[in-house]
This record gives sequence, C-alpha cells and structure tokens, in this order.
Amino acid sequence: MKKKLLLFASLTALLTGCAGEFNKVFKSTDYDFRYEYAKQCFAQGKYSKAESLLIDLITLKKGTDDAQESLYMLAMSQFMSSNYDGAAETFKKYYQTYPRGQYAEQAMFYVGQSLYQGAPEPRLDQTPTIGAINAYQQFMDFFPDSEQREVAQKRMFELQDKLVQKELLSAQLYFNLGGYFGNINSNNESNYISSIVCAQNALKTYPYSKWREDFSLLIMKSKFQLAENSSNDKRIDRYRDAEDECYGFINEFPESKNKALAEKYIAKCKKMIGD
Repeated sequence: MKKKLLLFASLTALLTGCAGEFNKVFKSTDYDFRYEYAKQCFAQGKYSKAESLLIDLITLKKGTDDAQESLYMLAMSQFMSSNYDGAAETFKKYYQTYPRGQYAEQAMFYVGQSLYQGAPEPRLDQTPTIGAINAYQQFMDFFPDSEQREVAQKRMFELQDKLVQKELLSAQLYFNLGGYFGNINSNNESNYISSIVCAQNALKTYPYSKWREDFSLLIMKSKFQLAENSSNDKRIDRYRDAEDECYGFINEFPESKNKALAEKYIAKCKKMIGD
C-alpha cells in the first residue's frame, strides 16, 4: 500500500510538472511506472502524451495482465488525438489479437468510427468511405445486439450518401463536359453517353436514393443533348429515345419543378421526328 501511495504521489507531481519531467518518464526503464503515468495522462485527456508512451509499452506489456488494456488505450488515445488512420489500424490489431477480449466489441465499433472520421468529401476518392461502411457492417454482423448498432447503422447511411453524391457529381461533370464549347462532336457524344451510363448505374445501385430525381433529370437532359449533337443517321432514333425518357420522367415525378423542361424537350423531339 505504501508503495502504491508513493507511486501515486510521484505521478501527481510529474503530471503537474514541465515537459522535462515527461521526458524523464519517457526514458525511464521502470515500465510499470511509465504505464501508470500513461494511464493518468489518458484519464486527464493528455492523449498525445499517452500515445507517445503506449506505442513502446504495448510491446513491453505483451503477455502481461496489462496487454489488452494497453493496446486498447493506445487506440483510444490515437482516436482522441484525431490520428484516425493510426487508430483504425490499432483497433483492428486489438480485435484480431483478442477476438474475445474485454474490449473486442468497442474496438470493432471504433474501427468504423475512425474510418468514418477520416472519410473525405464526396468529390475526393471514396476508398476510405467504403472501408468505413465495411467496418460498420462487420461490427453489426459480429455484434447484432450491440447498443452501438443504431449508431453504426446511421453512420452507414451517411457514408452511403457520400458514395451516391460522388456518382452524382461524376454524372454532372460528364454532362457539363458534353456541352463544353470547343469539344468536337465525338467528344460531345462520349461525354453525354458517359453521363447517362453513370447516372443509370447509380440508380441501379442506389434505387431509393434521395437524389433519384437528380439522376433521372441528368439522364433525360443527356439523352436530349445527345440527340441534338448526333449525326443525321443517329438523330431520329436518339430523339425517340429522349422523348421516351421525358415521358418516363414526368410519370415518375409529376410534381417536379423540371416538368416544364421535360415538356419542352418532348415538343422539340416530336418536331424533329416529324410526329
């Protein structure tokens, strides 16, 4: 008991001391002392200091009673320090090493949380977003009755929305490039076709997306512009296809603010077809 009190007193003094005192602890060969110091740093929200100490200690504590706690605490320190890539890897390491460990459920959940925090905006590469979705799905598969399931599910939907937005931005970009002044006719066609394919694929993958009308609008507009920019041998068939798309848009979205545009396209298609 006396030894524990002395250790606690020493830790308290060091924690309120200067950076030089931290360096002394960092270099100390008394690993139990360093570990207790790291725990107190963590408890006081000094996560960067805790992380610095725990990176070495998880190896030194391997095989001891503190092994699980030290690894999990390192992961949480990284997460709280906004080192999300490092946290994701450390949480993975925890549940791979201790699949039935005391913190296995939380570790698996926080893999998703870490990747979620690091997920980029929709315009950027969405590989981390897909990784976060997979991590949350794995968590729910392993712990279907977890109290964190609802949070994981909600985050999955948010991340899926990012993927849909990415597709929408891509389809919109192709459409915009199709009308770019100076594009030769073949490039116009290629870009409008790419916009159509991108939007159609998105609708198949995400049929209940809140951006369904936006994708449908892009398909309609792209098909009309494709007909407008087509060679004579393709123009009539493409106007018919565009006309059908316009009717389909109006049927699915009868209250759309773009209904008038669809009707305008229909009138032009009928005129060009000769109906």
